[in-house]
Amino acid sequence: MRLKLLPIVGVFLLLSSVAKAQFLMDMIDTTKSLGKGMFSLYQKYDAMRFSGYIQPQFQLAEGKGIESYEGGNFPDHVNNRFMLRRGRFRLDYQRYNANHMPVVQFAFQFDGTERGVFIRDFFGRLFENRWDVFSVTTGMFARPFGYEVNLASSDRETPERGRMSQILMKTERDLGVMVSFEPRRQDNPFRFMRIDAGLFNGQGLNASSDFDSHKDLIARLSIKPQRLNAANWLLSGSISCLYGGMEQFTNYIYRVNANVFKVDSSTANIGKIAPRHYYGADAQLKIPNGKNKGFSEFRAEYIRGVQTATLSSSESLYAIPMNGAVNAPLYIRNFDGAYFYFLQNLGTPKDLVVLKYDWYDPNRDVKGKQIDANFTKADVRYNTFGAGYVHYFDANTKIMLYYDWVKNESTALTGYTEDLKDNVFTCRIQYRF
Repeated sequence: MRLKLLPIVGVFLLLSSVAKAQFLMDMIDTTKSLGKGMFSLYQKYDAMRFSGYIQPQFQLAEGKGIESYEGGNFPDHVNNRFMLRRGRFRLDYQRYNANHMPVVQFAFQFDGTERGVFIRDFFGRLFENRWDVFSVTTGMFARPFGYEVNLASSDRETPERGRMSQILMKTERDLGVMVSFEPRRQDNPFRFMRIDAGLFNGQGLNASSDFDSHKDLIARLSIKPQRLNAANWLLSGSISCLYGGMEQFTNYIYRVNANVFKVDSSTANIGKIAPRHYYGADAQLKIPNGKNKGFSEFRAEYIRGVQTATLSSSESLYAIPMNGAVNAPLYIRNFDGAYFYFLQNLGTPKDLVVLKYDWYDPNRDVKGKQIDANFTKADVRYNTFGAGYVHYFDANTKIMLYYDWVKNESTALTGYTEDLKDNVFTCRIQYRF
């Protein structure tokens, strides 16, 4: 019996190696040859697919014990490390109707490393089959916001997402419900676009449960790659909005006014909603370099808004902040940030040079020497320039060499009067199936 199952398992693994999804919430497209082939295999093998990847890596930091967004902080006496950055295994189940249109999808993904095992995706998606344009997703899945947040870690050309993405949307996913408009028929005039809108708890995967009754509304309107000219230049983009917040369990609410934090201590503040409002736009331009020579690609994304956090951190809160047994004050900051990528194949799709610049300014109302003892490291702006090389051995294996120059602004705050020594080099091999 086991021997009879081996060919089936082999088909699953082969299928998984070819059908790589670029985005966290992509569905299988049955209008393409690959999707049609998958449909016939699904019919025969009960609609299941297995996929996964591992990312072992070595890192060398400029200093010992640095704080880093390149895979986490380094221990106090360590400036180099081997680590398994991600170890993902995913199972997908999807059924189709007689017209080869999807009816239902289920996905489960976990991440296993030396640090433990964690669930990353656990959702179901129900497709409407009268017009073939709507779907509803429920469970634990990626927030529909921006480009970089939704670009899968296995396909991303840099080791990590930018500092801003990790601070605002750590682990990228949340619990909620989402309605999507995405025409699936070839003759639909709106096939070029997709709209996602959903309600989410707001705490992400770091929280074991919701701590208030307020929900985040997240929406994204995206335009799929559009051909611009006879040379097959492709342009795509999107706009996103997150309109959410958290209940104020304290009456001490701080905002910047005249370059200092000033407190509103009215008892009426308790029970109100402190804002988390993000607005973003992104665009991608892909230019072919010639037959079998790869592409040149430019990506840009800008996000700004209002973030509620604490005095010492601008990271999105996943629990009610406490000072001992007392609810801690909340700090509301205006922020912005951006990412810029340039990707260039070197005469072949197997060799890729990556250049990236990003910034994150957690507090736009103060800068430079205005940031003194009245503020903390949570108010310091960071600029990061990254450069790397990626070689694809085949569809399943790649190696990445990447260096991040991380520069904080010079302030009057102790410890941040000059640039910290926190640059990081990463060498990573990825295996996927």
